[in-house]
Amino acid sequence: MSAAGGDGLPTLWHLRFSHFNEKGRWALDYKRVAHRRRSLVPGRHPFRSRRLGGRGTTPLLQIDGETIGDSTEIVARLEQRDPETPLYPDTDIERNAALELEDHFDEELGPQIRSAVFSALLGDRKMTLDLTMQGLPSRERVVASALWPVLRPGLRRSLPADVAAGQSGREATVAALDLIESELHGEYLVGERFSVADLTAAALLFPLVAPPEFPYELPVRWPEEWEEFRSSLTGRPAFQWVQEMYSRHRGSSAAVADD
Repeated sequence: MSAAGGDGLPTLWHLRFSHFNEKGRWALDYKRVAHRRRSLVPGRHPFRSRRLGGRGTTPLLQIDGETIGDSTEIVARLEQRDPETPLYPDTDIERNAALELEDHFDEELGPQIRSAVFSALLGDRKMTLDLTMQGLPSRERVVASALWPVLRPGLRRSLPADVAAGQSGREATVAALDLIESELHGEYLVGERFSVADLTAAALLFPLVAPPEFPYELPVRWPEEWEEFRSSLTGRPAFQWVQEMYSRHRGSSAAVADD
């Protein structure tokens, strides 16, 4: 399926407030791949993803006639397309180590920190809609606000984002910080330069660290439960390392259109 717009540019279909989507955006921006971004409606995005040729997930990248619906596969495709700005280490040993860490953070941190964040967020309708409806027509927010009494319990079940999932997610987030600190023997997780391991860990932790380089809106102050959790971890070396990765390597957007 060709990219939207008919001009040959890659198109990224995404949710602005999403850590896996941030991973895909960061890879495109790091490699300076000019592209278009299209925001999807949360809740309806699985259906649109499948219609576009994906698996019902985001981010979804249309590039060079391909449709890629997984952040790890997006990084791999971009690495193949543009090896001159590498995210994979040079040696087999280091490359395998970086890919193992990428997979670990994707599986053991990604879903869990999402549960932790939304467990706290869903108690605040305005903040949840402010964050999740970014980039969408105002009518979508009006509909979501009207349906909120139905949407909220459904989200708590499906994410999941109940009390137990929130606690488990916070524990997994702390475990990820522990792993980062155990793996760091210099500035980066693997080798002596920025890699997919660093990008993945930092992107998935953006809701915890809230770095100023994150390209979209974040709360000035999060819900009290999440704010207290964040505050308890700001002194951790891994928390500060995520801030440093964003400061050094997030860079500016390579998107030529973003709507």
